[in-house]
Amino acid sequence: MNKYQKRFIQIPGLALLLFLTACASQQPVVKPVTDPLASWTEGATKQRITEFVNTVTDKTSPDFVPVNMRIATFDNDGTLWAEKPTYFQLLFIIDRVKAMAAEHPEWKTTQPFQAVLENDMAAMKASGEHGLIELAMATHSGMTTDEFEIIVNDWLASARHPTTGKRYPQMVYQPMLELLDYLRANEFTVFIVSGGGMEFMRPWTQAVYGIPPHQVVGSSMETQYELRNGKPVLMRLPKIHFIDDKETKPVAINRFIGQRPIFAGGNSDGDFEMLQWTTSGAGKRFGLIVHHTDAKREWAYDRESSEGRLVRGLDEAEENGWLLVDMAQDWRVIYPE
Repeated sequence: MNKYQKRFIQIPGLALLLFLTACASQQPVVKPVTDPLASWTEGATKQRITEFVNTVTDKTSPDFVPVNMRIATFDNDGTLWAEKPTYFQLLFIIDRVKAMAAEHPEWKTTQPFQAVLENDMAAMKASGEHGLIELAMATHSGMTTDEFEIIVNDWLASARHPTTGKRYPQMVYQPMLELLDYLRANEFTVFIVSGGGMEFMRPWTQAVYGIPPHQVVGSSMETQYELRNGKPVLMRLPKIHFIDDKETKPVAINRFIGQRPIFAGGNSDGDFEMLQWTTSGAGKRFGLIVHHTDAKREWAYDRESSEGRLVRGLDEAEENGWLLVDMAQDWRVIYPE
């Protein structure tokens, strides 16, 4: 036995244990690989998304897109959160009419307010676009932008969906939240471009989607600068400023964002022109349509729906090279746990 063997045998048990532990700690730790799109089922749909992102972010690829050009735009209703039995902002309007009714006794005999107070959805919808605008003007104006933000946040914190019983921010789509995070992780700047009210969305999109207010584009009302008790405020006026839907979505993108996206996602024919304009540009581009096919976990609808009607997008997705996401097949879960 040589001197080195003798010395090793003489190491006390505790010292030997510490020595072996230290040696083991030198081994590299293999971290588990996490799937950024874990709620998407494995298959062609998920693969098309990841292949696109990998291609445009690979500096060695001929389709590489610089970071400052990686713009993605998404519709909100029916794309990032649910829109049945009717658009959530309309449910907000209905609740606001009922909350304000005591101050407006004339509403009991005036349509479309009477229909709202009597829970007559058929009569309310029969009032058409003019009636809905009248409801919006009455409930969304006559206050400052700060006051309206408080009203929206209070409603979202307490109101519950009439079918699921969930709070409305809980009815966002988990796979789409993952997609937003995945794009941001790959240095995309993500915008909402929605027909919904811009000031209705901006108070909560940061907390729910991670999208700050200045990256939210939507329909808007006129506002006016005023001094109230010497303090400057923006007053919401009973007048429509801009409706962000269909052919006006590309107009709004150009006006508020200033460059054409390379990725656009929607769910209805109201998003058709946004997808069309996005994917017609030069270079590698991506169009995505969320197709509501899951009657069991959500709702199944497309061509005949009054919300999220999808006809042209359904018929022309393949021709335009857009990805048609089948919710029933492509998503493991719908809402966050």
